[in-house]
Amino acid sequence: MAYYRQVGEVPRQRHTQLRDGDGRLRREELMGEEGFSSDSSLLYHRGVPSAIVAADVWELPDQSRVPNHPLRPRHLRLHALETGPDAVADRRLVLGNHDVRIGYVVTGVAPSAYYRNAVGDECVFVESGTGVVETPFGTVPYRAGDYVVVPRATTHRWVPAEASRLYAIEASSHVAPPKRYLSRYGQLLEHAPYSERDLHGPTAPLLVEGTDVEVLVKHRTSAGIVGTRMVHATHPFDVVGWDGCLYPYTLNIEDYMPITGKVHQPPPVHQVFEGHGFVICNFLPRKVDYHPLAIPVPYYHSNVDSDEVMFYVAGDYEARKGSGIGVGSISLHPGGHAHGPQPEAIEASLGAESFEETAVMVDTFAPLELGEAGRAVEDPAYAWSWAGRSVSRPPAAH
Repeated sequence: MAYYRQVGEVPRQRHTQLRDGDGRLRREELMGEEGFSSDSSLLYHRGVPSAIVAADVWELPDQSRVPNHPLRPRHLRLHALETGPDAVADRRLVLGNHDVRIGYVVTGVAPSAYYRNAVGDECVFVESGTGVVETPFGTVPYRAGDYVVVPRATTHRWVPAEASRLYAIEASSHVAPPKRYLSRYGQLLEHAPYSERDLHGPTAPLLVEGTDVEVLVKHRTSAGIVGTRMVHATHPFDVVGWDGCLYPYTLNIEDYMPITGKVHQPPPVHQVFEGHGFVICNFLPRKVDYHPLAIPVPYYHSNVDSDEVMFYVAGDYEARKGSGIGVGSISLHPGGHAHGPQPEAIEASLGAESFEETAVMVDTFAPLELGEAGRAVEDPAYAWSWAGRSVSRPPAAH
């Protein structure tokens, strides 16, 4: 996020000495993307950020995936999923491919493990709950409706104030606002549905002391994604100050301004973030189409290049009436299958002036596979719901 911030103590010029009152030198760390060629920040530590005293294997939760074969639309009931209480160690994999993985966890109120995702950025949607995310940059409060964006390789931990439902979108790349919303210098433009005022990052150093701090690190190998338990000699949150354009932040869906039109608008107008091989959109309470003959629910469409994942967060999702989908559901509509509203929803929507619905959508450009959690909570009848059948599989072909 190319939006400059300065927090705490930093020297007047970068890469120059910063000392405390007793003359001790602070250790400067550059955290930057794309090999010194993209966004970065400079952090000033009391200790040595590279100093570790142990590294052991962290056995990740089940990361297995199976193809969506035979091809069909899927309905997954996330509120039926049981998880452990740790916001990072107990996430269960719902869907994924090589570009992005979607996990889900219902936390307790104890802090999570210290955690660093070295595979890619994380964009965690807070379905419910409040708390803070602690990072070397400082503390980021979160509440229901927040997207919490954590840059790749940022050590952090979740500290819930209450049980929180977290929908974790883990990229293999960086996550950023859509390029069409940005000026060539990185400012959010006037037609963007949110602005820099809506992005909330750390405002003060956290400055934690400690020794022999264990951090769970998710990282890449030639064999895939693996985990390491890394023990740091000094606390990763011993940062007295930092400045730059790379840091964790939140954006709440209440601050997103939906774009509407005379007739039904396509999903790209609802886009909020993008990563390599996927986009994130949100569908929010809004006025709907005002043409006198408009059909407010979506038209049928074939995802010829993408899989579409919709997470239903709140409200009454008009297009899915009669399908069994409700709050806490995920629908997966894969490429190669035409999908759209349930037939009875089309007539029922005519004349509607507004929709009261909240949903988060992830569109991917490589096929999604089912994780162990997705397989555990699937509704087997959903695929046949457009045909008005109550069976769990279609009749045999003749």
